Amino acid sequence: MIRPPRFWSDPAARVFPLLLSPVATLVGAYAANRQKRMGWKAPVPVLCCGNLTTGGTGKTTVVLDLVARLKARNIAVHALTRGYGGRIKTATQVDLACHSARDVGDEALLLAQQCPTWVGGDRAASARAAVAAGAMCLIMDDGFQNPGLYKDVSLLVVDGVVGLGNGHVLPAGPLRERPANALARASAVLLIGADQTNFLTHYGANMPAVLRADLRTGDDVQALRGQRCLAFAGLGRPSKFFEGLRQAGVKPVQCLAFPDHYFYKDRDMTHLATLAQRADAQLVTTPKDTVRFPSSFRKQLKTVGVGLVWQDASAPEALLDELLSQRPA
Repeated sequence: MIRPPRFWSDPAARVFPLLLSPVATLVGAYAANRQKRMGWKAPVPVLCCGNLTTGGTGKTTVVLDLVARLKARNIAVHALTRGYGGRIKTATQVDLACHSARDVGDEALLLAQQCPTWVGGDRAASARAAVAAGAMCLIMDDGFQNPGLYKDVSLLVVDGVVGLGNGHVLPAGPLRERPANALARASAVLLIGADQTNFLTHYGANMPAVLRADLRTGDDVQALRGQRCLAFAGLGRPSKFFEGLRQAGVKPVQCLAFPDHYFYKDRDMTHLATLAQRADAQLVTTPKDTVRFPSSFRKQLKTVGVGLVWQDASAPEALLDELLSQRPA
């Protein structure tokens, strides 16, 4: 998979964004025009967790947090996702007993461990299938720019470390659409981590409600303290995982970064196992990476997940109150 160009993350970059601005203008206009379409309105509330940039911002972590909260309210929640990287393109419920990451993508497998999950590019078709299967509420992992399904509440997720990159639309930058258009449609923005790019200052004039949260490494990291570990991850920003380990007291002897959604090959598994053996170290990775390996290799891995810590503990519950108020009486 191709890594994003460096100028996408550099607000001071001028040459390439200027050269690509004519195409970026067309992309921005196309994205804006798509939103004029009226999506199908489901008979149950729909919450979308989306983002403005390409690559990962932590949407799936947010969805898993909100799914757990909805389940605690005894709401039959179903998750909808495109199934990025998977072979299945039509509306299909994920079956953990027979589907692999090659079939439905890694994120769908993680979601399906917590609630019924549907993949497919046609979000309206997935929503109809989920409602027919008994869903009382739908939560979308991505799809903010997809107009096919009406969203009752849209949460725009922003990674505080990278913000909106250089602020330009594809291909001049990492943005899927113009920031002003996206912020106008969002019910709220969730900023994860410290605002290292001054996102709130740059875009504050158009900002809806702002929620704040931080990532917390899971309790499973405690058993790794004091051990020799070799960490690897194929994420939008692998450094986020590595830094989380260090902050939790685990200091890997080596860190290996792979592209986001990377499907590990036999030679990769051999290479990782060899490196770990030579370093006398335990292989450590993320849940999203673990599901991309065959079960035989997973036995060699220690998986460390992350969760959200909301700065205002009442904020996610208020968001869900707003969502569920959309239900027909």
